[in-house]
Amino acid sequence: MADKVLEIIKKEFHQRVIDESLARVEQCLTLLSPAEIWYKHNGNINSVGNLVLHLEGNIRQYIISGVGGKEDTRERSKEFAEGYDLDKAHLINKLSETLRAANEVVQKLDYEKLSDEVTIQGFPHTRLSSIIHVVEHLSYHVGQITYYTKYVKDVDTAYYGGLDLDV
Repeated sequence: MADKVLEIIKKEFHQRVIDESLARVEQCLTLLSPAEIWYKHNGNINSVGNLVLHLEGNIRQYIISGVGGKEDTRERSKEFAEGYDLDKAHLINKLSETLRAANEVVQKLDYEKLSDEVTIQGFPHTRLSSIIHVVEHLSYHVGQITYYTKYVKDVDTAYYGGLDLDV
């Protein structure tokens, strides 16, 4: 039973993080201009570019460092700094590399280690709760990026295009 549960966790992580979220962020970034990627409507809103940097840092900290045991080098405040002029290819590559590395960590995880406690941002987590956090946090910000893209570009991202969802 434990092997089956771990297999499901690994499969779901790959699907939600790589197949869905990464593809959606890439699609949105491709549609947006550089000015739109870095636009902030006001001081309480993060630009899409800052959200991508934030996701990359968060996932690196929670999965690669927290779950995988690598050194935590995250500088969270820099993810929200203004004045970035990184192009969309850089943002896509940076996020893609981190998500793929995080997926590798999760795919190598042993069932017995899921309940091990780790400390991230000064708080105790289990490895499993860190994985759940990343899927939830990623989904939340991908939704913001999608909303902004649809709003600015007046497009249907058609994430489920061609599928009958009323089945």
